[in-house]
Amino acid sequence: MSRTEPVSISAVDVARVDDRPLWVEICGDEVWWDEPRPQEGGRRCVVRRRADGSVEDVLPPGWNARNRVIEYGGRSWRSHQGALVFTNWADQRLYRCAPGGEPVPLTPEGPARYGDLVIHGDEVLCVREIGRERAIVAVPLDGGPLRVLVEAHHFVMNPRVSPDGRHIAWIGWNHPDMPWDATELCVAPLDGAEPYRVVAGGAVAQAEWRDAGSLYAVTDTTGWWNIHLVPLDGDPATARNLTPLPMEFGDAVWKLGQTFFAVSGDSIVTMYGTADLRRLGVIDESGAPPREIGGDATYWSPTLAADATHVVGVAASPYRPYEVVRIELATGKRETLSPPKRLPPAELLPTPEPVMIDGVHAHLYAPLRPPSAEGAPPYVVFVHGGPTSAAAPILDLEVAYFTSRGIGVAEVNYGGSTGYGRAYRERLRHNWGVVDVQDCETVARRLLADGTAGKVAIRGGSAGGWTSLAALVHSDVFCGAAAHYAIGDPESWAAETHDFESRYLDGLIGPLPETRQRYLDRSPALHAERASGPALLMHGLEDAIVDPSQAERFAAELERHGGTWAYLAFPGEQHGWRREETIVAVLEAELAFYGLIFGFPTPEVPPLVLRGPSVTFTPGDSA
Repeated sequence: MSRTEPVSISAVDVARVDDRPLWVEICGDEVWWDEPRPQEGGRRCVVRRRADGSVEDVLPPGWNARNRVIEYGGRSWRSHQGALVFTNWADQRLYRCAPGGEPVPLTPEGPARYGDLVIHGDEVLCVREIGRERAIVAVPLDGGPLRVLVEAHHFVMNPRVSPDGRHIAWIGWNHPDMPWDATELCVAPLDGAEPYRVVAGGAVAQAEWRDAGSLYAVTDTTGWWNIHLVPLDGDPATARNLTPLPMEFGDAVWKLGQTFFAVSGDSIVTMYGTADLRRLGVIDESGAPPREIGGDATYWSPTLAADATHVVGVAASPYRPYEVVRIELATGKRETLSPPKRLPPAELLPTPEPVMIDGVHAHLYAPLRPPSAEGAPPYVVFVHGGPTSAAAPILDLEVAYFTSRGIGVAEVNYGGSTGYGRAYRERLRHNWGVVDVQDCETVARRLLADGTAGKVAIRGGSAGGWTSLAALVHSDVFCGAAAHYAIGDPESWAAETHDFESRYLDGLIGPLPETRQRYLDRSPALHAERASGPALLMHGLEDAIVDPSQAERFAAELERHGGTWAYLAFPGEQHGWRREETIVAVLEAELAFYGLIFGFPTPEVPPLVLRGPSVTFTPGDSA
């Protein structure tokens, strides 16, 4: 590469390609989706693509189609007769917006939040959340009083009315389960009669009506999320697994309303595979393997919409960001609908290498070039959040930002990750802070032992931030940790976090108070004196999932024990970075941090000073 060509990816490049469309919908001859606007304060804007190919905003400026149901949010909008029905972030109310008009509220002011929207007739069905209580309600689109349809579980999602209009189906679960542990698929007559369970014992992730007497449901009773045909009578003899394969046709539900399959006539369009490759295919009720239609896309986001002739979804590959794609079902003809994003030169994009290292799944991204000519390059272990989630081998400009500067990346899908069946997911049960740390350490030690890496750091956000801090204090292999909105002390987090995850640690560590010693033993904050290197802590001050006090306490413990650290707080940010200026600041601080601990200069970003009573690093110093 000559000196006149681009040699690295900028933080602004990352911010403007960051995130993805969350929801898609086919509206006659139009396709609608929502997209992030980091340059507009992080709002989500609903847009539509007309039949002539033009794309325009449906949501007026200043409005944000997002909600806080279970804090992670749910399906936030639907179309209805050319108008938009959506939840607004500022007040969490439901609105209807006619083309070219101003939004009109459908729900009253108050503490209620709404999400997981679906239109039925002249009403929108959705999940209403008031404090710790949730119900499925019907909100008239003319602004009349709402009706409560279902109050049956502590958590509910997936409201669906049968084709004959006589029954409603939903998925529910109760503490201490999470939706990937155990849920119930339930049906009730809309006349108010008692509900009954259709599927219990597994984790149902989605259900759709086949006809008035049966449903299709994604459930993992076989150990894999497969699609089953389920009769209303619940007779196991007539239920059938339509996809009897060791593959995942579903995933962990973190946002209410995710769709892993869509019904098109007598066919089902579905995503399937593993965390290393998620395809798109068409199945029927014969049990035959899927007919693949996804083209060169290697990963599909959990949002699909289908009609009689097409399916629309959100797809990505190692060289293309998430894009809205329409596929003709009969021919497989594919068309990208969302406007192209400005990408860095292809030679700056790394190629993922899926590997298995001593039973641990990972994706390796080699650096474009070492930051210096001496020795093996440094690597950073990327730890995904959740922890019940997974890293996909797709274009991620955060990864490319570092590999283009000579820092290798190893994404570790540690035990507990989704995409490899329930058994792999269950490896983390009662072992959070142990298995995840050991698996990241296993990958790091292999990189060092075979000469791939000279030094290794670790980074992650939320639960990935927890693993990063836990690895820093419970392992000696990492020379530093960058933790985004991280959990630093599990016992205090369990007491202060939101309702959805308030019993999550029962399965990850153990119930309190019976297993309190595990919480004490694994807490990064309580063992900060063991830190094997400096920590960079970054947190949004409006985070309702992980309170900023988690980062502040870990920083205080490092200071008390002579550790080295930096703490950056971001007003206006919640759990995750959404504003362009924040994304830029975070990435540049992280690069400066790696320059300090790996020992190479980073003159292109603002300096970062690490605090500590025993040592202070400044830009250009070697760790």
